[in-house]
Amino acid sequence: MIIATAGHVDHGKTSLIRQLTGVDTDRLPEEKRRGMTIDLGFAHLETANGRRIGFVDVPGHEHFVHNMLAGMTGIDCALLVVAADDGPMPQTREHLAILELIGVPVGAVALTKIDAVEPARAEVAAGEVSTLLAAHGAGLVPVFPLSALTGAGVEPLRAHLQAMAGRSARAGDHLRMTVDRAFTLPGAGLIVTGTVLSGSVAAGDMVEARPAGAAARVRGLRAHDRGAPRAVAGERCALNLAGATAAISRGDWIVAPDVAPAVTRIDVMVQVLAGEARPLAHWTPLHVHLGAADVTGRVALLEAASLAPGETGLAQLVLDRPLQACHGDRAILRDQSARRTLGGARVIDIFAPPRGRARPARLALLHALDRADHGEALRAALAVSPSGLEPSDFARARNLDAAHVQRLLATAGARVAGSVAFETKHWNAAKSAALAALAAWHARSPASPGVPEDRLLHGTALRVKRDALAVLAADLLADGSLKRHGAALALATHDSGLNDADEALARRIAAFSKNEPAQAPTCAEIAAGLKLPVRQVKSLQGRMAQMRRLVRIGEERFMPPAAARTLAAHAEALGGADRKQRFTAAQFRDRSGLGRNLAIEVLEAFDRLGLTRRLGNERLVMKSAEQVFGADQGQAG
Repeated sequence: MIIATAGHVDHGKTSLIRQLTGVDTDRLPEEKRRGMTIDLGFAHLETANGRRIGFVDVPGHEHFVHNMLAGMTGIDCALLVVAADDGPMPQTREHLAILELIGVPVGAVALTKIDAVEPARAEVAAGEVSTLLAAHGAGLVPVFPLSALTGAGVEPLRAHLQAMAGRSARAGDHLRMTVDRAFTLPGAGLIVTGTVLSGSVAAGDMVEARPAGAAARVRGLRAHDRGAPRAVAGERCALNLAGATAAISRGDWIVAPDVAPAVTRIDVMVQVLAGEARPLAHWTPLHVHLGAADVTGRVALLEAASLAPGETGLAQLVLDRPLQACHGDRAILRDQSARRTLGGARVIDIFAPPRGRARPARLALLHALDRADHGEALRAALAVSPSGLEPSDFARARNLDAAHVQRLLATAGARVAGSVAFETKHWNAAKSAALAALAAWHARSPASPGVPEDRLLHGTALRVKRDALAVLAADLLADGSLKRHGAALALATHDSGLNDADEALARRIAAFSKNEPAQAPTCAEIAAGLKLPVRQVKSLQGRMAQMRRLVRIGEERFMPPAAARTLAAHAEALGGADRKQRFTAAQFRDRSGLGRNLAIEVLEAFDRLGLTRRLGNERLVMKSAEQVFGADQGQAG
């Protein structure tokens, strides 16, 4: 469990932690000289049952609020420190407002310096604190009058904190640890310290520093200032890293390699501080404090031109440099000069679009995702996503592993199609939309056999990924709603458009051509062989190409899709598994067994169809044969 102090400067936070733990958290010479905390200090307390409580001692002076914010990520609760002689002061109120904005509860109040005041003054100060807490909706928080100088009253507070230990609840499957200090030690190398926010880390693990971009191996670690084989969520941790090639500093995160990358756009729910003097306007420049990072940027309001003090609303943070974030993270927004707290933000989605961010469908999705419970959020998001939801994005935005999300999908009864998941009603609606779109296509183009798989939902409002369309088509083919003509899909009731005489002629032409790539005769050669007018052969084959039962190679040459697919496979092989190998027409000729002229004609057709791209005397494969000609389903007609 991690507890942070909060309160005004010189109210005795550091002295109190020294009484509770025996550790002096003022480590910097300047702190010793000035007698006040400038940077973060750390200590820990062993409980009677073996649990450990970590303390983060944060600065109370207004000039060091940015340091205070750096210590607030991963905190389970706050210990509010108020001096009995002063009572609540400006930084008391600001710290309390910040705690409210980032969702950290106040676990206890230490009313310090009771040795310096009369009992009546201490009672008045306690009442002032209780009134202030009630105004912030903190509820009933115990107040412990004490003296950090003499130790009087400290023991009841220590017992209360020990009773609270073990209540920490952390979300997320993969390691995420904030970095609030980074330094080197002779003989050890790079050391980073921070709070483990989720997951765990052990010696030997490979980790990454984000957004620094450094990969490293954990050589060793300490948890709560003790050597340990592993550190888990809720613990203060120091990692000895080996192999990092980039500088790591405060504000970075140490994460598992599976964690989503740092981003420059984050969709959030913003809450404007109730005590602000004026509304928060769209595109206001500001400082965003998240974890130990301080990043400048602007806030794009999504539902209104401004937010009044105390109001909440959806917004997108547009940042000047990448920031590591995850759903549910809390951020503090300060003004452009970093002197005034404007409000707070709760991260909803890290995959924020640069365009269309305020469209009704996007806003509906953000409201659906703005739920702490993963299962509830997934069900709500599926309900407002007619085109489906990508589980991989959902998982990465919430720091969940794939197996976790698969269990959530199963519980929600979602239909998973390729890389996309659908609510059942939306999946059925997509199938109905595909059938309606095909019916409209057939009405407009009765001679056409149908449409390619990737245009199955063309003309509808749905934008479904290719792999999900393939599953949609497979479902409709399986239930008999569709049939396939080569690479085209058509309604099962759709007539091919050829009469009996044409079908008979098509069979004669197919027999003559023998469906062999090396035997792709021209229309004139077929006409001569079958003793038919060239115009008749060319007209029929042209119509069959429109129906996607043939592939047009040139003005006078056509080929069955199966034959074209075979030749395309040769080009794919020459292009290599990664499609980065260039090849020449001569290489294609030799591999395919075609004559030189026919090989060039076929390659030019592949260029037109987008399967290849010509680069001087060489070619690159741009698409797979299946993408261009459809899966090998047999050949009609």
